[in-house]
Amino acid sequence: MALENDQATDRDAVVDPLRPGPDDAFAGLGIDEGSPLAAEMISTERKRRSLESQDFPRPRKTRVFAVTNQKGGVGKTTSTVNVAAALASQGAHVLVIDSDPQGNASTALGAEHRSGTPSIYDVLLEDMPIEDAAQVCPDIPTLWCVPATIDLAGADVELVSLNRREYRLRDAVTRLLETRGDDLDYILIDCPPSLGLLTLNALVVASEVLIPIQCEYYALEGLTQLIHTIDMVTKHLNPELHISTIVLTMYDQRTNLAREVANEVRTHFPSQTLEQTVPRSVRVSEAPGFGKTVITHDPRSSGAVAYLAVARDIAVRGAAEAEKQK
Repeated sequence: MALENDQATDRDAVVDPLRPGPDDAFAGLGIDEGSPLAAEMISTERKRRSLESQDFPRPRKTRVFAVTNQKGGVGKTTSTVNVAAALASQGAHVLVIDSDPQGNASTALGAEHRSGTPSIYDVLLEDMPIEDAAQVCPDIPTLWCVPATIDLAGADVELVSLNRREYRLRDAVTRLLETRGDDLDYILIDCPPSLGLLTLNALVVASEVLIPIQCEYYALEGLTQLIHTIDMVTKHLNPELHISTIVLTMYDQRTNLAREVANEVRTHFPSQTLEQTVPRSVRVSEAPGFGKTVITHDPRSSGAVAYLAVARDIAVRGAAEAEKQK
């Protein structure tokens, strides 16, 4: 992983996608009120162009995220791979660690993950260096993935008897950052939908937690237990850990329920919840079937533009926080 150490600054404000700029190719089009789909498509394209013209500030040191939610089906893996791809597409050097035995993140990033492939299992159980298990994403050369194979299914049980069982991933990441991965900008760890030792290992190595929350009632259940677990890890194992980012996924602005759930989350987590939401999108759902993220599968889709906006929010917030700590 020979990565660059260039630093970027946030110089430009995001342009309002609803307001045509001086060089807007769509400014001459007359979209009447009877064409909401056309208006939405033009708004999405304006937003994409605006985002791609902005700087995505790169962090001064590697930011390590555990992407977790004990409830399944909330867009956890989807958020992991698409945020990673969005950051990498804008010049960041990103490593995704797939710690979910289902291996869905590996599939979306085009990584080989058949049984016997060097994987996160070998890193955790056999002390294999992370760089020996990492594969480069075929679509984005600055994006790597440490895949998960079916061998990982029994890892929670196998880890119980090992020395420093909660620190296995932390030790491996520390070795990586001290050697070949010293110029990584982001490490995103896709956790399984449970609070076992695989998730605990991710929480012990991470400094930040990213929680995707589906905009439905059941998605809020179990969040209290997750926060309690994070608090316990912060208190006893990793004092640097904190919830930095909450992303509202599968958002349908046409429904009262989605708006109510969003308002509830923002009421309890005002500083952590991103303003940008991720809408339901067929393109987002179908992309893994092609071994891709939506960022490379259909970069002009509403889902891809939403994740690009989420990635920029994460980059900008990180830069602002770093400035405060100077």
